[in-house]
Amino acid sequence: MNQNRVSVRHVDSVLAVEVKAGTGTTTQVLIGPEQGPNFAMRRFIMEPGGGMPMHTNTVEHEQYVLRGSARVQIGEEVHHVKEGDVVYIPAGVPHTYEADQGSEPFEFICVVPNGPDTIELVDC
Repeated sequence: MNQNRVSVRHVDSVLAVEVKAGTGTTTQVLIGPEQGPNFAMRRFIMEPGGGMPMHTNTVEHEQYVLRGSARVQIGEEVHHVKEGDVVYIPAGVPHTYEADQGSEPFEFICVVPNGPDTIELVDC
């Protein structure tokens, strides 16, 4: 193990940034290229009723839902996901999120390959 890449920190020490294309959505880059060469780990939090518009990415997404629930559309398929669910979104497939109304935010971890990622909004 390369000791120069070891990184331990608490999630509360990582800057949360508003996702401009989203509604009521923030993200944190928990592990990025500075900490690991292969993957980035991000945390997304969507307030009840918040979400992300239909879009594509040039990299795949692996996600784990930490809390809350949401409607997630991946391509033509609509899924209702909740705490404990895992989601895989292939590169280039249109997807969107809409957090359920209620008292609890929708929160998930998203792991993607480090490298260039072009995000394009999709007209519905």
